[in-house]
Amino acid sequence: MNVALHTSPDMNMIATDADGARLIDLATSPVRALNGALHALGTTNETLWRVANPRGLHAIAAGVDAPVAIEIAGNVGYYCGGMNKQARIVIDGNAGVGVGENMMSGFIHVKGDASQAAGATGCGGLLVIDGNASARCGISMKGIDIVVKGSIGHMSAFMAQAGSLVVFGDAGEALGDSLYEAKLFVRGSVASLGADCIEKEMREEHRALLAARLEAAGALGQVDIGEFRRYGSARTLYHFHVDNVSSY
Repeated sequence: MNVALHTSPDMNMIATDADGARLIDLATSPVRALNGALHALGTTNETLWRVANPRGLHAIAAGVDAPVAIEIAGNVGYYCGGMNKQARIVIDGNAGVGVGENMMSGFIHVKGDASQAAGATGCGGLLVIDGNASARCGISMKGIDIVVKGSIGHMSAFMAQAGSLVVFGDAGEALGDSLYEAKLFVRGSVASLGADCIEKEMREEHRALLAARLEAAGALGQVDIGEFRRYGSARTLYHFHVDNVSSY
């Protein structure tokens, strides 16, 4: 490999390979050096970054606001890609708690499993998880779209306000508890529905929406849209009413 080295603004050595990708090895450089360099990008022609030896470290590529691609070769810890804007992040491994937390835009692809609170409070963008996601997937989501090709754990989509959650496998207990207007599509079984979450009719407009989400995730044709069921809010908890006090 033809590699040239130069010094980044924080004096950590970052390599550039023959195809122009920026390379950083987290076995020898701190996460702060990577994130600092990414935060300083702005308008840039350094559009491809490769991260080696992530070793489950936390907050990798958090707070990025630039139209760059970031390839991470291994498992990541908490909050990878948190607050992401514009960036396309691919994690070739598993992700810890809060991957894509408070994501604003862009794309995050986890090629393994994800821990709790994947995509929590996300306001936009697309999060794709090839494996399973643990508890509280998509809690308080505010516009993010999440596609999980495996199953999800309990309390997923709790207080989910907007966006969509697509699950190829099963869902754990209390799905969509205190749901607002997020749209939930589950292909497998649902252990139980949370307060104010009900199964709803799957109309043509919803099939079209689901197809669009699958296409964006590169999964159109991998599953039969007719096998999914739709869940949403019964809208009985939007305003306090004493008759519903036991549900709060």
